[in-house]
Amino acid sequence: MKFIKSHHGNKKELSIYGQEYTATTYKLAKMNLAVRGIAANLGDVPADTFARDQHPDLKADFIMANPPFNQKDWRAENELIHDPRWKGYEVPPKSNANYGWILTMVSKLSENGVAGFILANGALSGGGEEYKIRRKLIENGMVEAIVILPQNMFYTTNISVTLWIVNNNKEEHTVQLPDTTRNYRNRKEEILFMDLREIGIPFEKKFIQFSEENISKIATTYHSWQQKESPLERGAEGGVCYKDISEYCYSATLEEIAKKDYSLVPSKYIEFVNRDENIDFETKMKGLQTEFAKLLQTEEQSKKDLLNVFKELGYEIEL
Repeated sequence: MKFIKSHHGNKKELSIYGQEYTATTYKLAKMNLAVRGIAANLGDVPADTFARDQHPDLKADFIMANPPFNQKDWRAENELIHDPRWKGYEVPPKSNANYGWILTMVSKLSENGVAGFILANGALSGGGEEYKIRRKLIENGMVEAIVILPQNMFYTTNISVTLWIVNNNKEEHTVQLPDTTRNYRNRKEEILFMDLREIGIPFEKKFIQFSEENISKIATTYHSWQQKESPLERGAEGGVCYKDISEYCYSATLEEIAKKDYSLVPSKYIEFVNRDENIDFETKMKGLQTEFAKLLQTEEQSKKDLLNVFKELGYEIEL
């Protein structure tokens, strides 16, 4: 609602759907929406999304989710084998629900639907059924962007996690938004990788959050990558043009990704600068030699001072 308001949209055009397994969270979510005057359909009862999908026919324009990470034994061995949500893909392994969540969201996207969700970094690679599903998602042109987030962004985990953006329409098209027009280019043969681990500001002492400036920069990078270039964007003053930036972003082709065996780990594509290349070894070692000499001299003096203290107290230490 805040996003729509800030972009001068009409909140009356919004319909919210969701599902929650935990009864307490389900009630809190309904109350949270109600006190803000937001109508929503969260299903008739709290229920397991996999075992009891309460929105089987839903086709959403936008999906946002933070599903459980690496959920084990989420289905029995012979359960959900022919579930329509996996149509066209391998059945997600029962040992880990990550790709079950991904395919659930993919199955519910509308013709132009976009999903943004967070998963553990382990989902970016790996073999077996997960590899086959990931490869098919990439070949089908569904994966739009993979974004690595900083550590300590969440109360529930301190690890760095991944934001996936999945788009059901990466073809060339134009969209008229309340405050702008976007001329999207064909991106079916590309995926944007972003590494945001060094971006952010302190929050509540031990956490990290993105500032408004950070968000603006990240969003501008993403949107400029999505859209067609114009004369203004190609370098005129005030224009915005996407370009690969070391240690920040890289636009990889499907050919490059295939050569990396369909891994979605950003560090395999984003260039990282080797800051040791230009170091003069002789100069560096002489500097370290001087530093350690001073350190050892200081240590020797501290040792003498300590021995003198014990001697003056009448407890001389014999070495």
